[in-house]
Amino acid sequence: MRYPVGVLAMYLAGQRLEEISFFRKLSISGRKLGLEILVFTPDDVDKTRSRIHALKYNPAMGKWVRKWTRFPPIIYDRCRYHGLENFRKLTRFRKQYSSLRYLSRPLTNKWSMHQLLSENSSIKPHLPATVKYKDAKELGQFLKKHPVIFMKPKSGTGGRGIIRLQRLRGGVYLMQGRDPNRRILPMHKVTLAQIPVKLRDWKLEEKYILQQGIPLRLKDGRVHDFRMLVQKDGNGEWQITGCAGRIGPAQSVTSNLHGGGTAISMDALLKKRFNSDDVVKNIKKSAYELGLNVMKHLEDKFGRLCEAGIDLAVDPKGHVWLLEVNPKPSREVFYRIGELETYRIAVRRPLEFALWLNKQKISGVTR
Repeated sequence: MRYPVGVLAMYLAGQRLEEISFFRKLSISGRKLGLEILVFTPDDVDKTRSRIHALKYNPAMGKWVRKWTRFPPIIYDRCRYHGLENFRKLTRFRKQYSSLRYLSRPLTNKWSMHQLLSENSSIKPHLPATVKYKDAKELGQFLKKHPVIFMKPKSGTGGRGIIRLQRLRGGVYLMQGRDPNRRILPMHKVTLAQIPVKLRDWKLEEKYILQQGIPLRLKDGRVHDFRMLVQKDGNGEWQITGCAGRIGPAQSVTSNLHGGGTAISMDALLKKRFNSDDVVKNIKKSAYELGLNVMKHLEDKFGRLCEAGIDLAVDPKGHVWLLEVNPKPSREVFYRIGELETYRIAVRRPLEFALWLNKQKISGVTR
């Protein structure tokens, strides 16, 4: 009998699941570990009978089939909100079914995350200066301190709604970015007073933070960063599964793969920039130590976590900067750069951690 593990997801338009390809890989990997992977959403719950109408992948048939079943005892939460209603659905579900064992917990928005990470003396030197957006006056003051800044929504992923501002001469700024639908906004010059006018429908005061810009442009003008995947292994210990570079498309201020970015190995990108094996080695050491410190600190604050994608930048001097923490990371970047074994490990590790958690429960050990 296979041990059931639930994957909590969310329907998009037309009853479509965003990560169905990933869920299929989870199911195949889970079978090899003796697990039954059951994918469901809050909409698939029969509250009157405490059961779910889950999707189960049948490899012999090569398709998904529905199955009524009891709630799995362990839940891998892959819900991505895409709107207030989905956020409310997930919040209600987790509150109503708090007795289930979740592999991880929801984190917090970018502003609160910055404040929490700033409390750790080993992490703080890696954080860009960050403030909440209040008004055009404070925006101007922040731009006086930093020649390049980013305006980011406190919540959101995939590069949506991110604006880059670069200080020019004569009170003029170069503005570019992506709108909330991830479309690239053309580069143009603006005055300080024009910025909130052009973004008047974006609810800047409610939703935005200002962040110091780190030099991310390569010689060809495209921006880049690094995505690190940190996961619990089959012994309940934090491990750096891998780290890869991402290069954004022309005219983009972000490097996200879903926004048209391309992937490259970490070593190749660092060597391209620094041309020194010793420098590359030291940068990687600093990045890996930072990734582990971040996850241990966040677990101390939030409780049990399973994995996170950590976005990093490396400035021209080789200093590593922490840009963002994503608690529901993809692992596609490793597939794109041909690190197939890293990709397989990245898919398998949450399942191995689920097995480890189950063993701890059986043996009466908690952690």
